[in-house]
Amino acid sequence: MPPRIQIFQASTLYGAATLAAALDAGQFGPRADSRRILLVCNNAPVPETAAGLDAMLGYDRIAARFDSVISWNETIRPYHPGAWGPRAEDVVLWQRALRLAWGLGEEPVELVLESIQVDPARALAAIFSESTLHVYADGLMSYGPTRTRLPQSIGCRVQRVLHLDLVPGLRPLLLSEFDVAPELVPADAFRKVLGEIADSADGDPALTEAVAQAPTAVLLGQYLAALDILTVDEEEDLHIRMLRGAARAGHTSVLFKPHPTAPARYSDALDRAAAETGVRLVTTDTPLLAETLFERCAPSLVVGCFSTAMLTAAVHYGIPVARVGTGLVLERVAPYENSNRVPLTIVDHLVPDLEGHGGGDVSPLPDSAPATLGPLVRTVGYCMQSGLHPELRGEAENWLRERLDGSTRHYFKRRRLGKLSLPGGSAQGAAARLRRTVRRTRNTLRV
Repeated sequence: MPPRIQIFQASTLYGAATLAAALDAGQFGPRADSRRILLVCNNAPVPETAAGLDAMLGYDRIAARFDSVISWNETIRPYHPGAWGPRAEDVVLWQRALRLAWGLGEEPVELVLESIQVDPARALAAIFSESTLHVYADGLMSYGPTRTRLPQSIGCRVQRVLHLDLVPGLRPLLLSEFDVAPELVPADAFRKVLGEIADSADGDPALTEAVAQAPTAVLLGQYLAALDILTVDEEEDLHIRMLRGAARAGHTSVLFKPHPTAPARYSDALDRAAAETGVRLVTTDTPLLAETLFERCAPSLVVGCFSTAMLTAAVHYGIPVARVGTGLVLERVAPYENSNRVPLTIVDHLVPDLEGHGGGDVSPLPDSAPATLGPLVRTVGYCMQSGLHPELRGEAENWLRERLDGSTRHYFKRRRLGKLSLPGGSAQGAAARLRRTVRRTRNTLRV
């Protein structure tokens, strides 16, 4: 048996494709030196009713890179992957149980995890408490701060953050409080994996029908109502606005890819809107990556709210992208620390607004991020997690003094700025911070 066991945890095909590209690029060493296990997790609210990673078209191509595949859902059933973690006193027993169930023996284990701040990644890191950790990011959240403060026992074991260069020139904040170095997954390796996934979808009837309609615009649905950011009616209206914006820009054949958890009524509403605007609409609910549509349909426009697939389309396919509704979602997303805030900020700052564009052509994004983006993201990141990044306070103060105006105010909340005693904050927030400081001081003196 090889001297090392590597366990790769994945819950999405996009994330698994990122892992596959990293493996192909040799970022985890030669395959002969390790036994590689793909640990599949279905983190949907009701996993039994949602298509998992292993049901996606192209999954087989990814799975072939591993020596075995294990279901985390089956391992911990009946518990939910996102809601279960071992008790501190049980971690040794759990490691023994998993080593026995998965045939790991006593060999050393390396863990490659996504979303290290939450379960199941955090549960795995606790169970294999002596293991080296590698974190990979399958989206824009890596550019934001770590969602919660991690225990030192976990943070100090993380060797690197692997991520795609979705915003060229922008450095991730994720785990930077532990001085973890970010490492790029090569773009050519990732694009090659996306091509493999698209090839495996050839012959699928739904995809064949979609390609035959020759759509020139692809609309990307998300699951904002499921996250309680928008109401169902508001999210339905968001998709209709995407369709009408694409029609105004001259697109007469449009493909809508809903999120797998979206209700069927979205498609019905879009069908009615398409009939009203004279647009030929095809909706695909086939379990495939949006990138497969980019490969096979070669659209000239991709529209979304703040989906990672928008940046993939722009960076890896050179397709012009446009946003709809990003400002509304920025206003609604709560609390301020919500991890979606940085992806929203990036898309809002980089991607043109389809509804504010006058219906003209949308140009491709520049090859590198504008100089204004990094300081903005770091300022938003500091406001989200000031305790993790005190070194960013000076830059945040300067940015807010110099750049906070009507065009940037929507990235911040007055109360949040006041709570942190930052320029542009409300007096109410500053007063609340002062009261907490007085309380802490009084309690300290009493002790």
